[in-house]
Amino acid sequence: MSPMKFCLSALALVICTLVSVSPASADELRPAYVELTQQSENDWHLLWKASERSRLGRSGEIILPGNCAQIGETEKRFAATNVITTLSLKCTGSIAGETVGLKGLELSTTDALVRIAPIGEETQTLRLTPKAPVATIAQKDEIANVAWTYTIIGIEHIVLGFDHLLFVLALVLLLKGGWLVAKTVTAFTIAHSITLIGSTLGYLSLPSQPVEAIIALSIVFLAVEIVKAQRNHDIHGPRLSERFPWIVAFLFGLLHGFGFAGALAEIGLPQDDVPMALLTFNLGVEIGQLIIVAIAFALLRLIRHFQRSWLQPVKTATSYAIGIIATYWFIERMVA
Repeated sequence: MSPMKFCLSALALVICTLVSVSPASADELRPAYVELTQQSENDWHLLWKASERSRLGRSGEIILPGNCAQIGETEKRFAATNVITTLSLKCTGSIAGETVGLKGLELSTTDALVRIAPIGEETQTLRLTPKAPVATIAQKDEIANVAWTYTIIGIEHIVLGFDHLLFVLALVLLLKGGWLVAKTVTAFTIAHSITLIGSTLGYLSLPSQPVEAIIALSIVFLAVEIVKAQRNHDIHGPRLSERFPWIVAFLFGLLHGFGFAGALAEIGLPQDDVPMALLTFNLGVEIGQLIIVAIAFALLRLIRHFQRSWLQPVKTATSYAIGIIATYWFIERMVA
């Protein structure tokens, strides 16, 4: 297979994958969440939250610390698209050094966060994955653990949160020059950091449905701008979105921040390390954005090197695909 055909095949695969993504999952970061809170010396309260759409939410089970036993009945309730399970535990001695996990996580495609909150000690955050569905509770949580956990979550959200991914990809297709893209993506990061922090701390609030719809509309706007810029550049010169892209990215980034905040609210934040969790989540998002930009630039450079005449048709086709997908998301979110 020639390099040109390989690039086009890869592009087609990406487009088909994104088209197959349901709008409900386009901007969702919904790992399972487990919270163990100590009530007294031997009494603990356990809360477990998982998406009802996931295998874990339907048939998963909690793996309790070895020195803990359930007392009373299990209570379940539904909140939005989540199943929330609560139960009481009686534990003999400290649970430090014991293991906790989720049975069934190894069969899923999601991660899980476990928050351990003992009385008089630091809150601990553990991350479970399909490859490591069980973790050992340490004596105390290290701040590096929180930093690493939320950095990874931030990277996953921008890379797997397809509407944010398409927005960044559209910026790369619209603009020329790595420095201009870097400044624009930085403006996007600053903007979504403002609303993410403000919303997470309770200072800012917007209804989620219109925010998600406008986020999809922002991608449609960029897709249209890419096509118009390619057609009219020689006649009318650079468009406003090309001359001042950081302004466009900043304004839309404010809305995307509310989307990030909604996802982060689903996960929860360690109460003792909220600043570190927010900082490293934003750092992870920035790393994820740079990964997207680097891959997109590499593919465009490869096409330009082997078949320069195909560059504009590939950009145009990708722009139309992005616009179609985002329009579908917008309509679906408006009528949901």
